[in-house]
Amino acid sequence: MNAVWLLAFLPAAAFGQFQLVTRPAPSPEAVERGKAVFVPACGFCHGANAKGGEGGPDLVRSPIVLDDEQGDKIGPVILSGRPDRGMPAFSMTKNQISDLAAFLRERTQAAVNRREYKIQDVVTGDAKAGQAYFSGPGKCNSCHSPTGDLAGVGAKYDAVKLQERFLYPRPTDPKVKLTRVTVTKAGAQPLSGILEVMDDFTIGLRDRDGYYHSFSREDVKVDIHDPLAAHADLLRRYSDADMHNILAYLVTLK
Repeated sequence: MNAVWLLAFLPAAAFGQFQLVTRPAPSPEAVERGKAVFVPACGFCHGANAKGGEGGPDLVRSPIVLDDEQGDKIGPVILSGRPDRGMPAFSMTKNQISDLAAFLRERTQAAVNRREYKIQDVVTGDAKAGQAYFSGPGKCNSCHSPTGDLAGVGAKYDAVKLQERFLYPRPTDPKVKLTRVTVTKAGAQPLSGILEVMDDFTIGLRDRDGYYHSFSREDVKVDIHDPLAAHADLLRRYSDADMHNILAYLVTLK
């Protein structure tokens, strides 16, 4: 699939982002030279990474920066300043402006192309403390076992994926439904199944034979069993240390 063919199917809002990512990347040398110019001259107001500082706007999202080509847009602004906005004029050479533009291009491309983001080592906790939390305050062992359902989990997933799964375990596929519900109507037998719909007025479930049933909330007693509710509750109680320690423990379960 070539880029021209792909563009025909992209929404208009995505075109600018696609164009930005596919522009030629500036050379690392020019980026470093531009950073050396930017930080002392512009960093105080715009931040060392151009994302905003002491009163200066975020340049990574600036339309002028996004449309710039080798300093053609930002050059006049640098040389003339913006007195009405408190920005002074700067005396810079054409090469300095070009390098500064390369630095800003690199920052905007890094912000748009998230796939290039490199995740550092996330296993920084204490495995023994994580094991203590697992069997203690976290009560994780009330549902999970390191020799049962979690046996080998540290080999099955890399550290980043493992952290994601214990912090946010809910399936991303909306078709996968885990919450079960039992609905009891006065004078009738309880009916259980997978929870499909619930709001302030209606509750709907699908029974084990695949049939859908809907009830008014006013007419029934509802008992819900969400197997992931404990994870949601822990998410509100975890400290940063708890999360790092649990991950350090889970990766040892090879």
